Amino acid sequence: MAKILGIESTAHSFGAGMVDESAILSNVRSMYEPTEGGIRPSEAARHHRGVADKILEKAMVAAPDAVAYSASPGIGSCLNVGAEVVGRLATELKIPVIPVNHIIAHLEIGFRTTTAKDPVVVFVSGGNTQIIANHKGWKIFGETLDTALGNAIDKLARKLDMSHPGGPKLEKLALQGQKILEMPYVVKGMDLSYSGIFTHASRLLEGGATPADVAFSFQEHCFAMLVEVAERAVAHTGKPEILLVGGVAQNKRLFEMFKIMCSERGAEMFVVPAEFAGDNGAMIAHSGLLRLKKGWTIKPEQIAYFQRMRVNEEPYTRILAKRGTKLSSTHIFE
Repeated sequence: MAKILGIESTAHSFGAGMVDESAILSNVRSMYEPTEGGIRPSEAARHHRGVADKILEKAMVAAPDAVAYSASPGIGSCLNVGAEVVGRLATELKIPVIPVNHIIAHLEIGFRTTTAKDPVVVFVSGGNTQIIANHKGWKIFGETLDTALGNAIDKLARKLDMSHPGGPKLEKLALQGQKILEMPYVVKGMDLSYSGIFTHASRLLEGGATPADVAFSFQEHCFAMLVEVAERAVAHTGKPEILLVGGVAQNKRLFEMFKIMCSERGAEMFVVPAEFAGDNGAMIAHSGLLRLKKGWTIKPEQIAYFQRMRVNEEPYTRILAKRGTKLSSTHIFE
C-alpha cells in the first residue's frame, strides 16, 4: 500500500502529512504569525525554512513511496521553500515527485473526509473565494472580483487591532453585535466583491459605530452574498449537495447560513473537518495519492512552481509542457 508524503507551503503555513489508501497517517503544521499587518513573503519563507526539518520529522511516520507538493497557486517565496524541501527529499530517498494544485487539494480532502458525492463546492480561504463544481472537469461558477473573503475578514480584524489570525476573533466579537448596519451588498451575476464592504466598515468604525455591531453586520452581509451566489449555482447545476472547504469554512455563522439555505432547497450540507479546513500537508498527500494512481509523477530535476493557477489546471501538465513534452488536454480530466 503506497504511502505518500505531502508538503504544503503556499502561504502562512508550512505543513507535512502522510496518507495511504486506508488512513490519514499524520498531519503536522506550523503557522507564520506576523507581529503586525499581513503576511510578509520574505518573513513567511524564513519561517518555513526554520521549521521544515522539525515538521518533517514529526510527519514522516513511515518511509514514503512518493512525495507530493503544492506547486501552485501561492506566494512565490513560500512555494520556493516547498520546492526546495521536496527536491532534497526526493533525491535523498530516491522517490518520485507529484506536483499538486493547491485549490484542487482543498476540494479533494473535502471528498475524502465527508460523504459528499457530487456537490457544489464553496472554497473560502484567505486568498480564494470561489464557487466550484465538477462539470466535465472542475469549473468555476462564481468568484470574488477583488478581495477574497478570508482576506477581507483579516483586514477588518487588523483594523480592530486583533492579532493574526483574526478570523476567529472577529467571529467571537460579531456574536456581541446587536444592530445590523447598512453596508454595500455587491453581487454581479455569479460573482461578488468584498473590497468596498471593507472600506465601508472601516468608515463606520471611524465614525463611532461599535466594533461589535460592525463585525456582526460585516459578517452578515459578506456571508449572505456568498450564500446567494452558491444557491444560484445549486439551482443552475441541479446538484443536491453543498460542500464548504477552506479556512473560513470553520466559521460557525457561515455554516449556519448555508445550512438554512440547503434546508430550504432540499440540499444536503457538508463541511470539511476543522483539522483539514486550513492549509495542511495531509490534503496535498491525498491529492498526490490520487495522481500517483494515474502515473502523474515527475523527477526531482523537473520540479517547478507557479504563482498563479486556476482550478481547471494541473501543475503536472504545466511542468512537463514547460519542458517541451506534448500533452493532450485530456490529461487534465483523466
